[in-house]
Order: sequence, then C-alpha cells, then structure tokens
Amino acid sequence: MTIRVCVAGATGWTGSAVTRALLASSEFQLVGAIARRQAGKDIGEVLGLGRANVNIVASLEEALAVPTDVLIDYTGPEVVKGHILAALDKGVRVVVGTSGLTASDYADIERWARERQLGVIAAGNFSITAALAKHFAVIAARYLPSWEIIDYASAAKIDAPSGTARELAEELATVSRNRLEVALEHTHGPQEARGATIDGTQVHSIRLPSYVIAFETIFGLPDERLTIRHDAGSGAHPYVSGTLLATQKVMEVNGLVRGLDRLLFP
Repeated sequence: MTIRVCVAGATGWTGSAVTRALLASSEFQLVGAIARRQAGKDIGEVLGLGRANVNIVASLEEALAVPTDVLIDYTGPEVVKGHILAALDKGVRVVVGTSGLTASDYADIERWARERQLGVIAAGNFSITAALAKHFAVIAARYLPSWEIIDYASAAKIDAPSGTARELAEELATVSRNRLEVALEHTHGPQEARGATIDGTQVHSIRLPSYVIAFETIFGLPDERLTIRHDAGSGAHPYVSGTLLATQKVMEVNGLVRGLDRLLFP
C-alpha cells in the first residue's frame, strides 16, 4: 500500500532532498508540503521538477486536512515538538529529523505516542554511515571506561549540542558509566571549559564557518586512544535513504524509536 506523506520543511536543505525522493518514488505519495515562505506555490515547480499538484501550505493544520499516514519533520527546534504532538493527535505517525529536542521532550513524545498507539521514529542523523558510527561507539563503550564527544557544525547552527551528539551521549549512558579522572567540581578554571554534561558524557560543540556536520567519540586508555568519527559533506543526499527507511518502518511502530541504528540493528 502506498504511504501518504507530508513533509514539514519541504523546501529546506534536507527537506527538499527528501521531498524530491518522495516525488520520484512509487512507494510513497506526497500529499502535503509545509514551508511558510513558499506557501501557495506548487512544490514540484518550486523544486524545479515540474508540476506535482501539491500546493505548499504554511501550517501543519492546513497540511493535515488532507488524509496523511506519516509526517516527516525537518523544521526547527522551536516548532518540532508541537508538530509531533499535533500530528499524533490527528492519528498521523511521525518521522523526526529535526534536532534540538531533549530527553524530557522525548519522554513526553513517547507517552503521547503510546497513548494513541502510533509510532514516532526520531534520529539526530539519518545518514547510514552516521548510524554506523553511533553503533560502533556504543559497542566500544562496553569495553572502554572513559570517553568524550565533540560535535562540529556550521556557525549558523542554532542548537548545541547537535541532535546527533545528544542522542549518542544518552545512548552511551545506557551501556556504561563514563569515568572522569578529575571530577568537574575540582576543575581549576571555568568549569564550562570541560563542556556540557549530558547523561554523564562531556560534550563539546564547535560552531564555525566551513563545517557542515561532524561528530567524534574519543575513548581514552593509558597510552592509547580510539576515535570514531563521522563527517558529512555539503549535500543532503546522505540523509534521504535513512529517512525513507524510517518512513516505511514507522508504520509498524508503537511508541518512540530513537536512532536510525535501532532500525539497522534491532
């Protein structure tokens, strides 16, 4: 059965790449596109693909007036939680590629989804290779007691840490407890220099021009180190296949699944 999909952020950097793939696919039917600046225009024409007979709308409420199976959200941290809860209230499953949500936010989303017996799949990064980097880091944490995370992004990225880094830190905490040789309160100098503590992991966010998205988990032992790093290029193509996989799988999910790696390695 064809899955009816609405994309929030359909003209954005990642959202536009996902929308193009949906329009080219026989497995999905694009039934909605949300983008405030282009409202009223045909999404196919805006993306340079020719007429798609789907007009862009400015709000989720307008978009979900059309029968929809799955909402894909690539918007911003200030609106994404509201989109997820509103979609679930409408009986629509959700795939979340937007970062900026906290563990508390996800707890609310998990409860909301289970009460409505619907699925949500969220990932800080829908790249297959990023999912592998996360998976390998989780394996390493079973054997190596100390680690820190560095995440890199462009100077314009407003959320820190990235959703990828936050998701990774929270997942590492389920495997083992990170060991610090010097407790943070014993740091000489500004304690903030040691980064933000997320579920026991020190996370450092770098925001500078020339970076797109990258993250690395650094594990340390006496006289040796292991670094597991992922770097993204300047295009959004790496996130498309993972997003489409999640859009298929969310139809079978009840509750919340966090991380593309959970789909690759159930």
